[in-house]
Amino acid sequence: MESTRQHLIELLQENEQCYISGQELSTKLHISRTAVWKHMKELEKDGYVIDAKPRKGYKITSAPNKMSQNTLQWGLQTEWLGKSIVHKPTIASTQTLAKQLAATGAEHGTIVIADEQTAGRGRMQRTWHSRKGEGIWMSLILRPEILPNKAPQITLLVATVIAEVLSNFNVKPLIKWPNDILINDKKVSGILTEMQAEQDQIEFMVIGIGLNVNQSKDMFPADLKPIATSLKIQSGQKLDPIVMTQQILMKFEDVYEKYISHGFDVLKGNWLKYGYKLGEKVYIQTAKRQWYGVIEGIEPDGALRIKNDDGSVETLYSAEIKW
Repeated sequence: MESTRQHLIELLQENEQCYISGQELSTKLHISRTAVWKHMKELEKDGYVIDAKPRKGYKITSAPNKMSQNTLQWGLQTEWLGKSIVHKPTIASTQTLAKQLAATGAEHGTIVIADEQTAGRGRMQRTWHSRKGEGIWMSLILRPEILPNKAPQITLLVATVIAEVLSNFNVKPLIKWPNDILINDKKVSGILTEMQAEQDQIEFMVIGIGLNVNQSKDMFPADLKPIATSLKIQSGQKLDPIVMTQQILMKFEDVYEKYISHGFDVLKGNWLKYGYKLGEKVYIQTAKRQWYGVIEGIEPDGALRIKNDDGSVETLYSAEIKW
């Protein structure tokens, strides 16, 4: 059913300026004309305005602005990412559902997205404030053919993608290693990467993305107001989460393909362009020690490169940085 609906949307898009007959749709979709009509009725329930004329066929005259599988796939120019989309009006966590789907065989490139999360979370089980209509809350299911020790590179890749998309909106995003996007020292987006793997093979990765889009200052809880922001606050304009989601997905597919073909080295420069507090001293905390060091950059494998006060250099794969 999903693949048929997706193909129908693609055909309607290709013929957006003209009518396409029910017979032509029936032939190309390999379904009856009655089934075509039923699919059109489902699109109308979703808010599409369809002009249907005898002897001419169907034409979409208006698309809804609400988030759904159909509206996300309408205009999404990707080869594999988002061909399967699971949309929920309300969900505890897109990450939880995506992991369940991945464990039961969901295909590479599947998207789980929600209007609202009631138990959204980030790293270290921190909660993520994700109310309806205020942002993008989604998880991507990936099955990359890379070694498990390279998985952290995917987090950095996602961070560069989000930073590049946000930079189109007259703001200056920066990437706080390993998984946050900041604008003017306030968090606008977070990334949560989880993985199921064996020693030499990744079974699946689930990449959770939370992006604050249309919140105003008074929408954040008191404890988040000093540290959180939204794209609307920073850019001064209200934005369309559907369009933004599509931009992120299309950019991600392009960058991901380059990464798979050429490795992280081709993307490292992009990360450094957006790196937060490069060349500055920060407080570092791991399970075993705490100290001050200067951020020098990232290693080819995505680890953070730190120069200590004694001149020694070390790499960090996991740490809490007190910025």
